[in-house]
Amino acid sequence: MKFYTFILMLCFQTIAMAQDDNEKPPVFDSCNEESIDNMQKCFDTKVFNLLFNNYKVPEKVTKADYRGEVVILFEVDKEGSFRVMYVDALYPELKTEASRVFKEFPKVTPATYNGNATYKQYSISLKIPLENQTVVTEDLALSVDSENKSQELNALEIAAKKEMDKVKADYKKYDNSEYASQLNIPFSHENYSKFDRATNLIGTNSHTASKPFIYEDVSAYHDFNSENEALKKEKKTWLGKKVWNEHLVQLQGKEYWFTVDPIFDLQAGKDTDASFGSTFNNTRGVFVQGGLGKKFNFSASVYENQGRFAEYFNQYAESIRPSGGDPAIIPGRGIAKQFKDDAYDYPVAEAYLSYTPSKFINVQFGHGKNFIGDGYRSLFQSDAASPYPYLKLNTKFWKIKYTNTYTWLKDVRAEVTEDGAFLTKYIANHYLSWNVNKRLNLGLFESVIWANTNDRGFDINYLNPIIFYRAIEFETGQDAGNAIVGASGKYKFNDNFNVYSQFVLDEFSLTDAKGGEGSWKNKFGLQLGAKYYNAFKVKDLVLQAEYNAVRPYTYSHNTVVLNYAHNNQPMAHLWGANFRELVLIGRYRYKRWFGEAKLIAGIRGFDFNNGVDDFNYGGDIFRDEIDRPFDSGVEIGQGIKTNTINASVQGGYLINPASNLKVFANISYRNFNPEAETMSVLNNSTVWFNFGIRTDLFNWYFDL
Repeated sequence: MKFYTFILMLCFQTIAMAQDDNEKPPVFDSCNEESIDNMQKCFDTKVFNLLFNNYKVPEKVTKADYRGEVVILFEVDKEGSFRVMYVDALYPELKTEASRVFKEFPKVTPATYNGNATYKQYSISLKIPLENQTVVTEDLALSVDSENKSQELNALEIAAKKEMDKVKADYKKYDNSEYASQLNIPFSHENYSKFDRATNLIGTNSHTASKPFIYEDVSAYHDFNSENEALKKEKKTWLGKKVWNEHLVQLQGKEYWFTVDPIFDLQAGKDTDASFGSTFNNTRGVFVQGGLGKKFNFSASVYENQGRFAEYFNQYAESIRPSGGDPAIIPGRGIAKQFKDDAYDYPVAEAYLSYTPSKFINVQFGHGKNFIGDGYRSLFQSDAASPYPYLKLNTKFWKIKYTNTYTWLKDVRAEVTEDGAFLTKYIANHYLSWNVNKRLNLGLFESVIWANTNDRGFDINYLNPIIFYRAIEFETGQDAGNAIVGASGKYKFNDNFNVYSQFVLDEFSLTDAKGGEGSWKNKFGLQLGAKYYNAFKVKDLVLQAEYNAVRPYTYSHNTVVLNYAHNNQPMAHLWGANFRELVLIGRYRYKRWFGEAKLIAGIRGFDFNNGVDDFNYGGDIFRDEIDRPFDSGVEIGQGIKTNTINASVQGGYLINPASNLKVFANISYRNFNPEAETMSVLNNSTVWFNFGIRTDLFNWYFDL
């Protein structure tokens, strides 16, 4: 309809042009003997008579006792044929009949201008019912003489103008609608550092642990529009605006909006320890987001990827490969197929629907990842594993935010695969965040994992949105699920400095703890961290220090399918268990420039798996904890004690703030130094040079 209205408006521009003295109207054979002054009137009368005498009012319209009119815009082409361009009528049947009648019109001598055949457009109005109409040829004025437009033509112009005004009113200039939406802000640590301080000012009633954040929540503390304006480049061409400032496609109407952007992650580099040539990643994709009304939003990102990474990363990807013949699982992305001789092809798709029925509740259903915590790592739920289906409910009121997350996961190991099908398991999480006062935040976390064994399926008992799962676990059987609980805290000393923590408890024996002998039953982890914004009075310099320690056997279970993992990747810290680490990060931004320096030093414990000592020392969360070598004296680093260092420096430039497209260069150093080497635990020291262009929508974790 809008397309034809546009055509109609173009036609009016032709109709409104004054008739030239050298212009001659179309001529019916019966009008050939008329004088030049009467030819237009003869044409008008002939058209009306043909229409009036051949038009048959549809039975449906007659029965409805309809009284109105049919307004027709038609054209006579250079061959003298009639063509209906637009019909304005209440009933579709009236429009169809008008088109039928005009198709039966005979050919005429076409109109001419300066002696050359030309097109002519006209308008005519036919009143319904026909029996009440008298033919008055002098009032038709079907010529294009602007001084003698008919009343019918003026009426059609007015109707068309109103229709065009409606079309124009429906379209608006795009006003960055995502910034006020219930869409997730794509979660990458570098991206979130831009507004981390704003959401952690003293007195703000923000809840910063459950990620990704929603734009609407963060916009209360951070002005995305002002940031966007400050970064905008003055570009006048369409291409310049799209490259530097805007979404590739951005469309907004009265009750809807959407954007479309290409996704790129094109990287090239060199690993000094690799036997092959260069490293690379070749990602192309599309990112779509939008909203319908004020309560419903959607987002989807589809990636097509091929890559070859640093040797240690490739080896890890192949060590967690699924059963069934696929060569690897790319950490954080998904199952990969072979690409050429020494690379991987790994498609990824993420999408979700976001619905906000009231200001208190947001519901999301999709395929992606979630994160709980204020640190670089999370001991509750991280984004280290590949995407998975999930249902999430965020409830906010007073000083409380309550997050329920239900996830559908896969165990892809050969020992749990049946008839080529991967085992499905589920996790239900609760996280309660409470702003006790303007400085202190406390959080409570609990999670339960259960598997689709014995046709159990998704256990409706765990849909209970209220804490605690432990009581439900007793009802369903203590071995039917693996429950984990935790607590978190954050304290703001001032607007520029805060500390945060997490404590996760998988299992605990008070009796064994009193003995002081390090029981294997005491499975827990601890995180302590601090952030310093505008460090040393340097604007937008952020420093972060974090300590993480997880005791052996945490996140594992005596029923091996109940480990806290998905696609052979941990759902919490990507190192699994039996480790301690120190993380130091510095980030700096200046206009579109950004830089990051990161140092991670840690101690890890690995299994020997050498045929002589095949015990489980607690670092591999996929193993049965019954295979432990001893019950007491358990400590972090047992097994093959390994010192690790991961250091990296990255710098880059933000090309487009709307799509978060960046160009970057990165240098990373990794030293992996075990006390003893096995087939799976190898001494490694490497430097990886890497550069590229990337749409920054998720976190890459190369610090394995």
